[in-house]
Amino acid sequence: MPRQRIRLSRNVFRDLGFSIEEAENLRVRAHLMVELEKAIMRRGLTQRAAAKTMGVTQPRVSNLLRGRIDLFSVDMLINMLARLGMSVSVAVKPSRPPKRVA
Repeated sequence: MPRQRIRLSRNVFRDLGFSIEEAENLRVRAHLMVELEKAIMRRGLTQRAAAKTMGVTQPRVSNLLRGRIDLFSVDMLINMLARLGMSVSVAVKPSRPPKRVA
């Protein structure tokens, strides 16, 4: 059986069939969640200590660490990072190279 080539984007959520807008939002939230998990682990915080530091409940931290992306907004994730002493920068760039005009 010959192998099929599938053209993938740089966004796994887009590849899974989400709209362009939702896929980008999910990609950003996933990145922020990974950074939060890294910050919590680097500090050696328990879920309870992380929750207290970030001003949320322990079950909220549990949901974060279990990857429940559907339960967190970009705003909430940025607030949690800020409470851990992290700074968030935003970069905006074209998603694909602009078409040349002849």
